[in-house]
Amino acid sequence: MRIIFSFIALWIFQLTNAQSVEGSWELILENEIPTELTTVRIYQDGFFAEGTKQGDYEFKNAKGGIYETEGSSYTEKFEFNSADKEKVGSINNLAIEVSKDTLRLKGQDFSQTWLKIGDYQDDLSGVWIITGRQKNGEMQRRETGDRKTIKLLSGTRFQWIAYNSATGEFFATGGGSYLPKYGRYIENIEFFSKDDFRVGASLTFDYQILNNEWHHRGKSSAGDAIYEIWSPYKTEEIIRD
Repeated sequence: MRIIFSFIALWIFQLTNAQSVEGSWELILENEIPTELTTVRIYQDGFFAEGTKQGDYEFKNAKGGIYETEGSSYTEKFEFNSADKEKVGSINNLAIEVSKDTLRLKGQDFSQTWLKIGDYQDDLSGVWIITGRQKNGEMQRRETGDRKTIKLLSGTRFQWIAYNSATGEFFATGGGSYLPKYGRYIENIEFFSKDDFRVGASLTFDYQILNNEWHHRGKSSAGDAIYEIWSPYKTEEIIRD
C-alpha cells in the first residue's frame, strides 16, 4: 500500500510540474510583495513576452525572448528588453512550479508569482513575424533579419514588439486583449509604448490563414489602411538568428 501511495504522489507531482505554461499570466507577487504595476506575460510556442504599465495608460517596460521548461527547471533567454539593452542575450535559470492557475518562478534572490488570466487557444495563437506589407497597392515581401517585428498571441492576449535582436535596440511595443471570430479580428489596446492616447482603442480587422500565413487587413490605430502578412516565427529560427 505504501508503494502504491508513493507512486500516486509522484505521479501527481510530475503532472503538476508538467503542465504547460502557454497562455497569459499577470504578475501578482514579486519577492512575496504585492505588485503595484500591471505586468502581463504571454507564453506560446517556446517564446514569451511581457509588458508593464502604471495605472491605466503609462507604459513602463517590455521584455521577452525564448524559454524552455524541463521538470522543475526553467530557462529564459532575452531577445529584447526595453529598459536595458545590455540584458539582451542574457540567460536566467530558475525553478518553476505550475499549478492550475498559478505560476511561480524562483531564483537565488528572486521570486515571482503569476496568476493565469487566459489559456484559450485559437487559429491565431502563436508567434508571428511580419513578412509582407502592402505599399502603393503592391505587396512587398521582406526577409527575416536582425531588425524585426513579431507578434505573440495566446490566452486571448496579444503583444507586438519591434526590435533588433543583434544590437539589442528596442523600438516599440503594444498589447492587450484580442478576439478572432468569423474572419474578424478585434484588438483592444491596453498599453502602447509610443502613444499612450491610443490605449483604450478597439480595432477591427479582417483576417485569413492562407498557406500557414496570417493575412491581416484593416486600419491601424493611426487610421491608416493596412494589409499585412505575418508568418510563423519558430524558436529554432530565433536560435539560428
